[in-house]
Amino acid sequence: MIHKQAVVDASAKIADDAQIGPFTVVGSEVSIGAGTWVGSHVVISGPTSIGRDNRLFPFAIVGAECQDKKYAGEPTRLEIGNGNVIREYCSLHRGTVQGGGVTRIGDNNWIMAYVHIAHDCVVGNDSIFANAASLAGHVVVEDNVILGGFTLVHQFCRVGAHSFTGMGSVLNRDVPPYIMVGGPMSAPRGINSEGLKRRGFSSDRIRIIKQAYRIIYKKGLKLDEARQELSDMATDHPDIQLMVDFLSKSQRSILR
Repeated sequence: MIHKQAVVDASAKIADDAQIGPFTVVGSEVSIGAGTWVGSHVVISGPTSIGRDNRLFPFAIVGAECQDKKYAGEPTRLEIGNGNVIREYCSLHRGTVQGGGVTRIGDNNWIMAYVHIAHDCVVGNDSIFANAASLAGHVVVEDNVILGGFTLVHQFCRVGAHSFTGMGSVLNRDVPPYIMVGGPMSAPRGINSEGLKRRGFSSDRIRIIKQAYRIIYKKGLKLDEARQELSDMATDHPDIQLMVDFLSKSQRSILR
C-alpha cells in the first residue's frame, strides 16, 4: 500500500504488499521487495534495490549520492538484502566507480538510529550497529558483528565475523574475527565469548579461539609468525581458518 501523501516515481518497482508511509519520497530506479515497510518521511534515491521484509523508520536517507569528491554523478548502486531494520535518521550511501560502484548490506541486520554507512561498504548478515555507529568508505563488516554506540570505523578497514566493539570505539586498523575491542583508540580486550555462547559455540570451540587470541596478542610473535601458527591450528579446528583467511586479506594490518 502506498500512502496517498507519498511521492513515488513512476519508474519505481514496488511489491504489491510493500507499504510506503506518508511524506516518503521514492525516486527513480528504486525497487522495494515484498513485505517491506517504509515509514513516513523516508527518502530513497536510486539506483537502489531493497529486498523483502525490511523495516525503514522515519527520516532515514537511503541511496543518496556519496560523500566523495571523486563522485561525478555516475549511476552507482545501493543494494539492501532481506529482513533488515533501519532506524530513524540513518544514512546509507551509494558506491563510487573507483570502489566498484556498489554499497551492499546483507540480511537480518539491526541498524539503529543515526548510523552512517558510507560509499562502497560491504556489510554481511546478522549484525547489530548501535546508535550513531559510522562506517567510512570501503569498510567491510563481516557476519554477526556488534558495533557499540558511536563506534567509528576508518576507511578501508575490515571488521571480522563475531567481533564486538565497545561504546565509542575508534577503529583505524582491522579487527580479526571473534575479537572484542574498546577504547577511544581501540585496543584488544579478549574474545567475544559471550556473543559466541549466544550463537551456540561450545566451550571447547571457545577455548580454542582463546588459544588463537593468545597466539596473536600474548606470545610476542610477529604477525607472520602468528599467522603461520594459526594456520597449523586450523588443520584441526575450522573456526581458526576464519582468522587465517581474515589475516591474509588484511591491508591495513590489525589492531594489536
